[in-house]
Amino acid sequence: MLTHAKLKTRALADPEVKAAYDALEPEYKLIAELLRARKKSGLTQAQVATRMGTTNTVVARLEAGGGRKRHSPSFETLRRYARAVGKRLDIRLL
Repeated sequence: MLTHAKLKTRALADPEVKAAYDALEPEYKLIAELLRARKKSGLTQAQVATRMGTTNTVVARLEAGGGRKRHSPSFETLRRYARAVGKRLDIRLL
């Protein structure tokens, strides 16, 4: 049986797949950070949405990502999310 790990290893052996996968890393790191901050705050998506003054759909979309085909969140949206979960936004170039 082909496991997820084996399938991933096989797919990433293709240089084009690996390049596309690596290009998505910053977005997935951001999503993981959003989820980590919300879970640490003990808030639900609905509670974060209320604190942001928006809808649960907006918070769900932020946390789901969606790649480059969807609209990227503005700095202000990310700032409002950070405040809602008791954090502050800190963007760095590494």
